[in-house]
Amino acid sequence: MESAGEALLRLGGWATAADLIAVTSRKTVARALDRGEVARLARGVYVLPGYSADMLTALAYDGVLSHVSAAAAWNLPLLATPPKPHIMLPPKRRPRPGPPAVLHWAPTSADERRARTTSLPRTVLDCARVLPYSEGLAVADAALAGGTLGAEELLTAATSLRGPGCPKAHRVAASATALSGSFLESMLRALLITEEIDGFEPQVLVTAGAFRARVDLGHRHAQIALEADGFEFHGSRRDFAADCRRYDELVAAGWLVLRITYEQVLGDPGWVVATIRRAMTRPRSTTGR
Repeated sequence: MESAGEALLRLGGWATAADLIAVTSRKTVARALDRGEVARLARGVYVLPGYSADMLTALAYDGVLSHVSAAAAWNLPLLATPPKPHIMLPPKRRPRPGPPAVLHWAPTSADERRARTTSLPRTVLDCARVLPYSEGLAVADAALAGGTLGAEELLTAATSLRGPGCPKAHRVAASATALSGSFLESMLRALLITEEIDGFEPQVLVTAGAFRARVDLGHRHAQIALEADGFEFHGSRRDFAADCRRYDELVAAGWLVLRITYEQVLGDPGWVVATIRRAMTRPRSTTGR
């Protein structure tokens, strides 16, 4: 007879008491519970130890992680951790008692129910529905950059959407790119799109003689580089020197470099927009390209 832990693993990591006892025995389950080999999630529901709190909540409701909770499960960046997990339940199902959660009702696929998490395209689009545009775009950019989701696949999934938040999801899908280098870069690009500041492209290559460098967001014609600077500490004097040299080379090549921080994008976006607009009125250099 297999152990309770082996049975749970074969059953997908969780099972009702009736199902687990049917393939083992009451004594086997009781011993496994005493030894910590299995855990009781709720009355009549057993799981293998080691699940995240969000996943345990999904199991408690017999649902799947969705929206920002699914994004976290897919290792996609979020501006803030959701205070309660988001759980998707089948339509019209009355929720069973469980831990605090944000509940949604919609059909899920067999693969989603097996993984207990909404698919990557669906997760991205669900986040786009409920998050501000800038945060939704950052999630979508990161998903595309990961290489397991293609831009065409995301656009196709967006066209089939129905219900609240569809225009927001369509907008995110249309503007997402795999080229974004960071969450902050995506947030900054979203600000440019919202303010209709055109011409900036992600990860532009600047060359001047032997010098080559990529900038986070570059305007080729205006020769303006926007560098999205997170709060980081240079690991060594060599790293700091290399960053200074890169900055100096860009300036010498005729590029104006604006270093934009999280605090500025989130706390003072009006200043960011005004500064970029002023920078775009300066005379253009012909030194670099």
